[in-house]
Amino acid sequence: MEGLLLAAALFVALSNGANDNFKGFATVWGSGTLNYRQALTLATLATIAGSLASWLLADTLVQQFSGKGLVPDAVANGSLFIMSVASAAAATVFLATHLGFPVSTTHALIGGLIGAGFAQSGGAVHLDQLAQAFLLPLLISPLLAALLGVLAYRLFRLHPVEHDCACVLAPAQVLTADGILVSRVAMPSVVLASDSACASLDAPLRVSVSRSMDRLHVWSAMAICFARSVNDTPKLAALLIAAHLLQPSMSVAMIACAMALGGIIFARQVAQTMSQGVTRMNPVQGLAANLITASLVLFASKLGMPVSTTHVAVGSIAGVGASAKTLNWLALRNILLSWIATLPLASGVAWSVARLLHVLD
Repeated sequence: MEGLLLAAALFVALSNGANDNFKGFATVWGSGTLNYRQALTLATLATIAGSLASWLLADTLVQQFSGKGLVPDAVANGSLFIMSVASAAAATVFLATHLGFPVSTTHALIGGLIGAGFAQSGGAVHLDQLAQAFLLPLLISPLLAALLGVLAYRLFRLHPVEHDCACVLAPAQVLTADGILVSRVAMPSVVLASDSACASLDAPLRVSVSRSMDRLHVWSAMAICFARSVNDTPKLAALLIAAHLLQPSMSVAMIACAMALGGIIFARQVAQTMSQGVTRMNPVQGLAANLITASLVLFASKLGMPVSTTHVAVGSIAGVGASAKTLNWLALRNILLSWIATLPLASGVAWSVARLLHVLD
């Protein structure tokens, strides 16, 4: 049983990596800032870093996803319960990944906890704890991300596209909007202008705004992958820790390796859905969506709130797309339907596995 449980937990991590690792870089690939291979490489590195940091930043989530508080402790510590949860989450997420749907591993794990709890504890599942600690953050986070996405896009688009050069002018020069020197001042000044206007000046420093935004966009994508890994790794490591199979540090290390491998091998279909299916993005839109996702997920991890990076990322992308009037409502509807199906499907699989293992035990 221990070998099967270890395999099931690592399969969950593999499926999680396949479905989630690339999500931070969806806007980067979708806007053409990086190609797929470059984006996947950076996403994998950020995922591994987040996994290793998760034990320090998100230990509260380990306790929540061990099942304690949701079902009786005697059930939560049992190998059959943990095996049922892991099998259900792995099967659900891997199926969604194969179909190209960006679903929530958090949802799948919650569904597994519910199904296994009802199958093995005589229906003793504390639904009040489920609503307060799990479902409420999952419902609120995508709505908040979408609202912030609308506001962020409107803020970011205030920068005129034609003013792509930031020039530091010497103390004796001031540049007007049409590129004419009109006065002398005692301090250096920074202005935004066109490339041609900046090139005509003897400016000691010129910076391309678009290139700087692209670099910030990539860093924001890495922040999302890092934050997502910080939030998800403890949930998956809890399966191994609760079963007393491995020490916490070894559990985290194995989960990190499995997540990285899953993303490298299986990420492309979900990446295409999020990068090219939901909305068309330019780098400014992508940066706005990424900053929102990274901030919300890291904040939730620190508070021990099990939000879904998938929900937050799709919410922010949809909010930006809606504000820019480029949102693909059909693709968004299909994603929402896959979210609705995730929890009951995982619950059903967990219940069936739990009953089968009980008969075979």
